Amino acid sequence: MLIMGVDPGTAITGYGIINMMGNKFQVITYDCIRTQAEFPLDQRLRKIYQEIKFLIGEYRPEHFAIEELFFNKNTRTALAVGHARGVAMLAAAETNIPVYEYTPLQVKQAVVGYGRAEKSQVQSMVKTLLGLDKVPKPDDVADALALAICHAHSYKINMFKDMKHI
Repeated sequence: MLIMGVDPGTAITGYGIINMMGNKFQVITYDCIRTQAEFPLDQRLRKIYQEIKFLIGEYRPEHFAIEELFFNKNTRTALAVGHARGVAMLAAAETNIPVYEYTPLQVKQAVVGYGRAEKSQVQSMVKTLLGLDKVPKPDDVADALALAICHAHSYKINMFKDMKHI
């Protein structure tokens, strides 16, 4: 199962694509999309959309996991993240890839086993679970990979529950 995880932001949008085969993960690719602050918001969003769309076309993920928007103290930041999130979800929706949303609490629970884990603990577990030499940087990339791992675990658990009802 090929999963694309996306941690949206207008300055940096992290992404990671992993393949889950049984209980093992294979890293396909990961990086980030950077936009420049001096560009107008519409141009920044277009770049995020186009690059996500390109990645989807290139790797053909079967599932798309993205962080659910949570309200921050800074509503301006939350609004900007919401815009980036929207264009990323649109790129997935246009190619009929199911979109799954996860809260930061759910991601931490799935990756570390503790919903109040520190960011460094999540990053360390991403490195370990994916067999990477070092923690992916910037943080947005590690977060995107954590979203993909979270979806893999969640999807597997839900499939198992569905099988028990057959």
